[in-house]
Amino acid sequence: MLASERGFTSMTVLSEKDRPIVQKLLNFGACPRCIFRFCRMGLQASYRQPYKELLSELCEFLESNTGENKLPCETVNPPCKRMKLETTKEVEEQTSNGSHQLTNVDSDENAAGGDENLRPAVCNICLGILQELCEMDFVKAVCHKINSSEYQFSSFVFSVSFPPQLSVREHAAWLLVKEDMEKQDVLVEKEDLVQLKEAYKWIVHPLFLEELGVPADGKSLFEVSVVFAHPETDEDCRFLASACPSCFRPAKNKQSVFTRMAVVKALDMISEEDFHKNFRCPPISPKTPCTAVDIQCTNGAIFVAGRYNKYSRTLPQTPWIIDGERKMESSVEELISEHLIAVFKADSFNFSSSGREDVDVRTLGNGRPFAIELVNPRRVHLAAAEMKELQQTINNSSDKVQVRDLQLVTREAIGHMKEGEEGKTKTYSALIWTEKVIRNEDVALLDNMKELNLDQKTPLRVLHRRPLAVRVRTIHTMQSEYIDEHHFRLHLKTQAGTYIKEFVHGDFGRTKPNIGSILGTTADILELDVESVDVDWPPALDD
Repeated sequence: MLASERGFTSMTVLSEKDRPIVQKLLNFGACPRCIFRFCRMGLQASYRQPYKELLSELCEFLESNTGENKLPCETVNPPCKRMKLETTKEVEEQTSNGSHQLTNVDSDENAAGGDENLRPAVCNICLGILQELCEMDFVKAVCHKINSSEYQFSSFVFSVSFPPQLSVREHAAWLLVKEDMEKQDVLVEKEDLVQLKEAYKWIVHPLFLEELGVPADGKSLFEVSVVFAHPETDEDCRFLASACPSCFRPAKNKQSVFTRMAVVKALDMISEEDFHKNFRCPPISPKTPCTAVDIQCTNGAIFVAGRYNKYSRTLPQTPWIIDGERKMESSVEELISEHLIAVFKADSFNFSSSGREDVDVRTLGNGRPFAIELVNPRRVHLAAAEMKELQQTINNSSDKVQVRDLQLVTREAIGHMKEGEEGKTKTYSALIWTEKVIRNEDVALLDNMKELNLDQKTPLRVLHRRPLAVRVRTIHTMQSEYIDEHHFRLHLKTQAGTYIKEFVHGDFGRTKPNIGSILGTTADILELDVESVDVDWPPALDD
């Protein structure tokens, strides 16, 4: 495709005042796009022109000076040198560590003698980032990685990580041209230059759109990240550790102290004199460009919500592991999540619910609200029929757990579920044993108790994971059901967060009052069922 077909225009935005800056940067070994950045050129289309056209037009810009016949481009560093080249073709080469590098391979045409071409040397500032690493061949290599990962997405956010030594080289170039910029009576700081990352994305975003068919969007949940490295110039940063040692402190999660932020901070602190003493300007020209050492794709988490019923008295809500030993073979979260992981092709999950029941407690009625965060899913959308089928698969896989109202929700919507943990009500059914003989009229007095406030000290059984405190909880209503001289069933409607077992047996006096103290006997709980969790979330779905 020709430049004119892509809507490019000839480079007319450089002015006479830019000429000394352009010449100095060319002598420094800068590529045309880095020169544009230093000239604060904000026209994105200019950066997208084919590299050879940029180089040719830049040379023509300099040659137009005062009508002289001299070609400044023939005397500067290789980035703007006219030289005879063998015709080459760009091919993608995958290195052993998974990175993508563009390599020049001789073509048959070279053997017959090629034409005169403009061949760019590796830029002394961007180390090739704004050269072949932003061209379509490289973008295709990244897109191959994206497509082979089988992600489902309708837009993407593109993030890049550049080696920190680029900041050092950019600082050296900035010091070189700063004086000329000041002569223009323009107050310009280094931060006013077009940033490398910004220029890079100006170029590659349209290429990704062309190749993937979806736009770049900073708010997209699908992220493509590329990490560039340039081992040849890693030593560029070393002198800063001696000049500004306070900027480079070892961190547990960092492989190197020479992070981009640390280098930028040190460059802000070091004086021009010390910088020039320690760093050669212009620096030694690199022999090779940067390489992409890592290309990663990640999808933002999605959330699946529903309600579950638990019909087993030997099934914990979450894996029950004590001192590294598993006590139960499965759990509610695993029986549900394993199917979600398989369908959405996620890396992992996080389970949460509106409260929790003990291993020996059933959850009946409409069930307990739950939400599962699926981390880095390949699939992010499921049609209603597919979600219904997934729900049925979960229900067919076990008689211990059943789910209903399974649906995709937003992260913000999960807040409705959490509100129910303390602010809503829950209904229970408890089978209670008493030591002394009881009659129907003995337990019937419980029916008349309304809004009974309890002082509950943190139960002994959860003291290892909950802070010691006295919590006031309310039993709103109770309804007794006499069974025999030592047994009765009690239906309770309580404030969420009430410890029902402790309300029955008293927990050695840590819950007051309790069923035992009210009836004047030792009482214990034999069975407990959660009959309802009164949280109106997630929305009920039609069967």
